[in-house]
Amino acid sequence: MSSARVYIAVIGSGQCDGSVARTAREAGRLIAESGAVLICGGLSGVMDAAAEGAKEAGGLTVGILPSHNRAGASRHLDIALPSGIGEARNALIVRAADALIAVCGEYGTLSEIAFALKTGKPVIGLNTWELSKNGWKDDGIIEAKTPEEAVKKALKAVTVI
Repeated sequence: MSSARVYIAVIGSGQCDGSVARTAREAGRLIAESGAVLICGGLSGVMDAAAEGAKEAGGLTVGILPSHNRAGASRHLDIALPSGIGEARNALIVRAADALIAVCGEYGTLSEIAFALKTGKPVIGLNTWELSKNGWKDDGIIEAKTPEEAVKKALKAVTVI
C-alpha cells in the first residue's frame, strides 16, 4: 500500500435498529482512528451512524447523496455531495472507495456489494448478504464478526494506486 490516504465506505440500510447503529458507529470510529476517510451514502441509518463514529474520532467524512441537494444529509458529514442520480449514486460510492464494509443492509446495499465485486473492490461483510451462484456459496464477501475485524480486513485488502 502506498502512503496515499485510504477511503473506506460503510454501506447499509437507511433505517436500522440500535444494535446495527452501534456496529456501524464503531466501524466508523475505527476507520477514522486508522487515518482513513469514511465514505457513505450520506443519509440516515447505517450511513449516519458510521459518519457519527468517524466524526467522534476526528475523522473525515464524505457522503454521496442521491438527491440534487443536501436536504436530509447526515449532520456528521464534512463533505456532502449531491449527485442528483438517485440510487445510481451507489456506483459512485463504490468507485470512491478503496474497500467497502457492508453492515447488514437491504437491496440498496446488495447493489453496492454487486458493483464492488464487479469492479474488484474488496467487500467486508458484517451480518450482511450471503451470495450464491448456481447453488454454490460465492466467497466474494469477506466475512467479519466484529467492527474491529472488519476494519482490519478492509485495510489489509486495500491497494491504493
